[in-house]
Amino acid sequence: MECVLLSGGEGKRMRPLTLTKPKPMLPVAGKPILERNLEILAKFFKKVYVVVGYKKEIVMQHFGNKFNAAEIEYIEQKEQLGTANAILTLKEKINNKFIVMNGDIVVSENVIKNFINFANENNTENAMCLTNVENPSDYGVVEIENESNRIVMIEEKPKNPKSNLINAGIYIFNNKIFHLIDNLRKSERAEYEITDAIKILIKNKEIYGYVIDNNEFWIDVGKPWDLLTANEILLKNIKSEICGNVEERVTIKNNIFVGEGTEILSGCYIIGPCYIGKNCKIGPNTFIRPYTSVGDNCHIGNAVEIKGAIIMSNTNVPHLSYVGDSIIGEHCNLGAGTNIANLRHDKASIKVKLNDKVIDSGRIKLGAIIGDDVKTGINTTILPGTVIYPNARINAGEIVKHEVKF
Repeated sequence: MECVLLSGGEGKRMRPLTLTKPKPMLPVAGKPILERNLEILAKFFKKVYVVVGYKKEIVMQHFGNKFNAAEIEYIEQKEQLGTANAILTLKEKINNKFIVMNGDIVVSENVIKNFINFANENNTENAMCLTNVENPSDYGVVEIENESNRIVMIEEKPKNPKSNLINAGIYIFNNKIFHLIDNLRKSERAEYEITDAIKILIKNKEIYGYVIDNNEFWIDVGKPWDLLTANEILLKNIKSEICGNVEERVTIKNNIFVGEGTEILSGCYIIGPCYIGKNCKIGPNTFIRPYTSVGDNCHIGNAVEIKGAIIMSNTNVPHLSYVGDSIIGEHCNLGAGTNIANLRHDKASIKVKLNDKVIDSGRIKLGAIIGDDVKTGINTTILPGTVIYPNARINAGEIVKHEVKF
């Protein structure tokens, strides 16, 4: 069996974070999503085909041609015309059965292991990984025969779903799938949909479903705040490891990871689980609360409080600021006294404007979503659910809400 990892799309629903990097390169718990997927796949396969497209150079420069023990071969999807089109780029490379995984999901290792075992034990050439969710209407909803595990229906985003089982974005196909894709027509979204090829397999009674076990985890990172959910789940399993320098009079509770070259200065109070990358300066007198991830080369300074946030590499929150339940991109600088609120007075769920559409995040606590290279002036106040696009400049003393574009 061969292996394909799809990472060619932009992820428009993840803007502004994906305006400067591909969606699978967004970090959770200190590592890009794609790196976490490669860590798993490299344990099962000697070679991984990685389909790239949007900002492909970022992926290729980060990983090179080898990851752990696995060789990487990049295949370019020149136009982003859907999942089926991405799979079709492998037509001249693959001659037998292969596994395909979306590069923007986060899963546990056992999901891949058990899915492969399911296909082998049932001697099936085509299989699909499935998972149960509370609100299936946003996904491809699937029905299976309980006795045989054969898939009998798939429907994209139905208004009245008959099942809570959804497509988890991991497949096993034989090379006949290329012929089916070759004969597909574009969908209403002007893309070649893999679900259209799967419907043919369903009609021919040729595809089976593996349902992810309750002891495994699967996270679809479809919207920016899903990064915070994935970050929290992954950090729960982090092991304590302090590679940097911790001064006296620092309090550390629960598990935290601290990278090489990082200094934790006197007076800091850190409650894990947390991740702090390499060559950071934390403190003095900094309060870092659970489920916080800080990238490499960051400065979190005097009298700063960070709670449940993702702060990407080369970003500074130097002094007298509060950052709650937020995502802050690379190369940002928050001026002294910048405060990011994360809770409405009425405690209603927080709505966010993405791509000119207002979406209910479903979260009671959500701060700001900030792209790369954003600078705020001193005493800036940022209200819950605010979206700030890359390269924006916020003047001192401003109250920022809704959306800021450069």
